Amino acid sequence: MRLAGPLLFLLLSISLHLSVSGQNLKPGFDKAECLELLKLSARHADSSFYNKLPQPENFKPNYRCQEMGLQFCWDLWTNEQHQAVINVRGSTKDQESWLANFYCAMVPAKGELRLSKTETFSYELSSDSKAAVHVGYLLSVAFLSKDILPKIDSIYKKGVKNILLAGHSQGGGVCFLLTAHLYSLQKQGKLPADIRFKTYCTAAPKPGNLYFAYAYETLTQEGWAYNLVSTADWVPEVPLSVQTIHDFNTVNPFKDAKRLIKKTKGPKRLLLKHVFRQLSKHPLKAQKKYEKILGHYLYKGIQKTLPDFEEPVYFHSSDYVRTGRTIVLQADDAYYKIYPDSKTNVFCHHFFYQYYYLIEQLGEIK
Repeated sequence: MRLAGPLLFLLLSISLHLSVSGQNLKPGFDKAECLELLKLSARHADSSFYNKLPQPENFKPNYRCQEMGLQFCWDLWTNEQHQAVINVRGSTKDQESWLANFYCAMVPAKGELRLSKTETFSYELSSDSKAAVHVGYLLSVAFLSKDILPKIDSIYKKGVKNILLAGHSQGGGVCFLLTAHLYSLQKQGKLPADIRFKTYCTAAPKPGNLYFAYAYETLTQEGWAYNLVSTADWVPEVPLSVQTIHDFNTVNPFKDAKRLIKKTKGPKRLLLKHVFRQLSKHPLKAQKKYEKILGHYLYKGIQKTLPDFEEPVYFHSSDYVRTGRTIVLQADDAYYKIYPDSKTNVFCHHFFYQYYYLIEQLGEIK
């Protein structure tokens, strides 16, 4: 009987701990979890975009920010299990929002963005000097994180330590970089180490090069991030990718190609020299044009909205790759009967309800 008091105290302590800490997120793909987040993402649009989807079941809206930067926006959802969702909005119909998509020159994955004369955004999405990311989406992270981080601090003080990140389309592209940024802040001790993040990107464009993908996948490879793409949707296929001989690892057969060709004798050397020049020159030329048009030229358009934003130094690569643990949503004959191709609507396979349908068809994902 003497143990009754201590035992009761222990049970009450455990109960109180569970009520405060909430339900922990679990690694691995969870279809129900993913569908719930897609419902939340759809609520950023008007009702015509989400009226075909069920209402969210587990989360309620807590906060929505004012638009900032190039119409960047996010909202916060919470549930009774002390979980939260950082939900990043995708593109709107306005030109400013689309500038963020087209402003897709690359910048190093570690560095600074000068947002104004008095404000600098420092970031380290990867420690690899070869890693580079989409500058338009990084600009979104720079603006949104100013609003997101105080909210994380606020909900953490209320016992929320399990945070999901979600984004559709442009929102998904931003979520790749935002996820890496939050992990980096944890590593630096600027965010509590016991916050657990889990990310779902749907219909997302490519966020960076292969070396950023390596870094992101290393951070999240134990089941803490997923990238869902429809085989019918063109958006996950952009930005356009140009791979040059400079995009390879330090040890590669192209680095000393000229020297090796010189050792070759006779007409064979002339042939190899010509072939190598043709194969290397055109991708390099294409990458320079890519950077000029989708970097320097687009920056001038962005200056109209963000006049104090200083043009960064670009990373000389356009080798965009698909990133993260990818769940492929196969558009089959049954899908095309419901959602056929369209000659007038290029987004006919990109909206929330097409993705919702395909996710519902998924079997067990291990």
